[in-house]
Amino acid sequence: MNDPVPSVPPRRSSLGWLWLLVLLLLAAAGGWAWHQWQSRQASAQAQIVDAEQRVALLEESLGALRRDQRSQAQRQQQADATNRVLRDELLGIGQRAALLEDNVSKLADPDRHGAQALRVDEVEMLLTSAAQRLDLASDLNGARRSYALAAGLLSGIDDPAYLSLRQTLAQERAALDALGADPRSVAAGKLEAFSATLQALPERSSARGLASLPWWRRAFGRIVDVRPTQGRVIVESADRAAGLAAMQLELTLARAALERRDSAAYHSALGRVDAWLTRLWPDSAERQARQQQLRTLQTLPLTLRLPVLGSSLQQLRALRGAR
Repeated sequence: MNDPVPSVPPRRSSLGWLWLLVLLLLAAAGGWAWHQWQSRQASAQAQIVDAEQRVALLEESLGALRRDQRSQAQRQQQADATNRVLRDELLGIGQRAALLEDNVSKLADPDRHGAQALRVDEVEMLLTSAAQRLDLASDLNGARRSYALAAGLLSGIDDPAYLSLRQTLAQERAALDALGADPRSVAAGKLEAFSATLQALPERSSARGLASLPWWRRAFGRIVDVRPTQGRVIVESADRAAGLAAMQLELTLARAALERRDSAAYHSALGRVDAWLTRLWPDSAERQARQQQLRTLQTLPLTLRLPVLGSSLQQLRALRGAR
């Protein structure tokens, strides 16, 4: 009888376990890889957040540094401006000190005679003031007082070099005294006197003119007044009032021209006043006298005419420049 052949154990079960082990290993490797990937993602995210925070901190620090830099620049500009001002003030103080030192040295110089130099300076100031009073304000009395003070100071200087200056100053004072009143004041007074006498002019012809008329015109002249329509004299009350107002306006313009010493405007205004005289009043001896006064007013000078004016000041400056 034959022996039975032993059976081979099935290999499927061992292969199944092997595949199961491989799958487990793959699953474990996948889980570990997933965990590592998650860890790396979390770490990368944390690094990004940290980097953003650091960038924000750096930007804040940079902004603070820029603000500090701007404030430092402003302080530096202010310091530079202050330094410039202080430098200018220091230079000014140095210049003033140099001028004071120069003046003191000049006053202490025995050849210059400090008291005499001060007197000459005061004389020059008074002569300059007199010239300015005459040029700007036409203050004749003030100029005379300034010249008198200058002559008093100049008489106290014993230097013979100023002898000719004393003579020139005396001549200039004599010329000023010979002028009398200010021409503008004289013209203004005569213009006011002329304006005050205008109302006394007769508005009708005189009795002598009526006596030369025929007997019938003298007889009926009190009843009927015949006037030519082409006459130049204004008769109507309203027109006369307007003409008188216009003439007063021209007189006001003449006064304003007197204040400015404007000869052209003054003569033009008086010419228009003369024209209004012929329109407002008939021909008479009184009107002719007023017209003659107007012509006299037009010939009056308005400015000071003194050829020697200022010669003392020029001579004094020439003497000081030469010495």
